[in-house]
Amino acid sequence: MGLLLGLVISVAGCSESDRPLEPPVRFEGNIFGTFYQVTIMDPLTQGESLELEAGFKAELESVDQAMSTYRDDSELIAFNEAPLEEWQPLSNELIEVLAISQSVAEASHGAFDITVGDLVNLWSFGPGARPEEVPADDILAEQLAQVGFDAVEVDTQNMQARRTRDVFVDLSGVAKGHATDRVAAYLNQQGIEHYLVNLGGDLIARGVRDEDEQTPWRIGIEVPEDGQQRAQHIIPLESMSVATSGDYRNYFEVDGQRFSHTIDPRTGRPVTHQLASVSVFHPSNAWADAWATALLVVGEQEAMQLAVENNLKVLLLVRDGEQWRSIASPEFGNYFGETLVDELGIEQFSVAPLTATSPDDQPVTGE
Repeated sequence: MGLLLGLVISVAGCSESDRPLEPPVRFEGNIFGTFYQVTIMDPLTQGESLELEAGFKAELESVDQAMSTYRDDSELIAFNEAPLEEWQPLSNELIEVLAISQSVAEASHGAFDITVGDLVNLWSFGPGARPEEVPADDILAEQLAQVGFDAVEVDTQNMQARRTRDVFVDLSGVAKGHATDRVAAYLNQQGIEHYLVNLGGDLIARGVRDEDEQTPWRIGIEVPEDGQQRAQHIIPLESMSVATSGDYRNYFEVDGQRFSHTIDPRTGRPVTHQLASVSVFHPSNAWADAWATALLVVGEQEAMQLAVENNLKVLLLVRDGEQWRSIASPEFGNYFGETLVDELGIEQFSVAPLTATSPDDQPVTGE
C-alpha cells in the first residue's frame, strides 16, 4: 500500500513538472531597488520554467552581492573600505565591470566616473542620502577635489584593483546593465533562443517575439515627463540591448529650482542642460548603461560628438519648450535604417564636413 501511494505521488509530481506552458512565459520580481521582467517565447514545461527562474535569480543575486552599495557585506563595500594603495584581489565580474567603467570614463573624458559616489551622497542621492538641500560651496569643492577616475587602478591580468585616493566607488551607472547581460548569458547557456530581459528599463532581446510570423521584439522609448509612462518611439530590437538614462525620475527641488540626480563628475553639480533622455543601443548592456550615463552628463552637442567618435547607436530626447526633439546618431540610422528613422520623425545627426579655415575664423560652440 505504501509503495502504491509513493508511486501515485511520484507520477503526479512528474506530470505537473512536465506540463507544457503556453508562451509567452513571464517572470517578474524586484532586485536592486527596481523591477525585473523576463519574457520567454521558447516552449517550456513547468519544471523547466522553475529551473530557469532559479538560475537567473541566482545571477542577479550574485551581481547584488558583488556590486551593491546598499548592503554592508558586498564585495564593492569591502573594496571601498580597503587600505589605499594596496592591491585587492577581486572577482572576475567586479574586475570586468571596473574595466568597462574605466574604459568609458577615459573615452568620455571623465563624464562617466565611478568615483563620484561621495558627491552623489552629498546631493542627497544614494545610500548615504542626506536631507534634500544644496551643499555649501566649500564642502562641494572639498569633495570634488577627491573625485577622478584616475583614483582607481585596475589590473585585469592579475584580477586586482586598488584605490589611490580616498574615493567611494559607485557602480550604479553600470551594474544594472551588467546584471542584464548576466541574465541574458544564462538564458543563452540554457539554450533559450527567444527572450526579452527588462531590468529596471535596461533591456536585451534575442530572437523574435513570434517565430511563426517572425515578429521582432518591440521596445518603447519613454517620454521624459514626470508622472507619465508612455512611449515616444517604438523600436524593433533583435539580438541587441538598450539602456536609457534620464533626468526626469529622480530629483529634488529647493526654492523652486530642480536638481537632477545626474551629477557631472567634472563640476560636482547636477546637470542643467536640455538633454532629458539618452538611449544607447549596444550588444552589451553594461557598455550601453555606462555610455548612456556619460552622454546624459555632457549634453546634446557633446553627446553626439562622442557618439560619432565611438561609433555608438544613440537616440537623444531633448527638451524644446513644451515639446521634444528626437535626434539619432549616424550609427543609429545605419543600423535601424533611414525608413524607420523617418517614420518615427527622428532627426538624423550629420557630421559636418571639414572645411579650410583662415586665422580669422572663429569656431562656433554651443550646448
